[in-house]
Amino acid sequence: MALQAVQRYPSDLTNKEWKILEPHVPKAKFGGRPYAHDMRQVMNGILYVKKTGCPWRFLPKDFPPWQTVYYYFRLWSLDETLEEMHAVLRGRLRKKLGRHEYPRGCILDSQSVKTSKKGDAKAGMRARK
Repeated sequence: MALQAVQRYPSDLTNKEWKILEPHVPKAKFGGRPYAHDMRQVMNGILYVKKTGCPWRFLPKDFPPWQTVYYYFRLWSLDETLEEMHAVLRGRLRKKLGRHEYPRGCILDSQSVKTSKKGDAKAGMRARK
């Protein structure tokens, strides 16, 4: 696919960023129809909506149709493609910061919501006669 020379929006992927993410974009199914839209532009549309917070229907016209962008966002959310992309980027950042690519430990906080029924509204109610 042709590399995009100019970023139209600040949320658009650079060539370097796309080179990292492109291998994680699912390929069109063997024997099926090829993608009708450039997957980089679909990803740019997803990033635009997530960055600006605009409704899907307000996606600018220079992206693929909003229905297409939303379809791939929903599909990639359900099949964890977006989670995989996030993990790759997180791992690269951790390596750059001199850390292990994957966290090897975690800290759990012991605070939690009280679960006793002591203050429940039903505890103080009497049975009706």
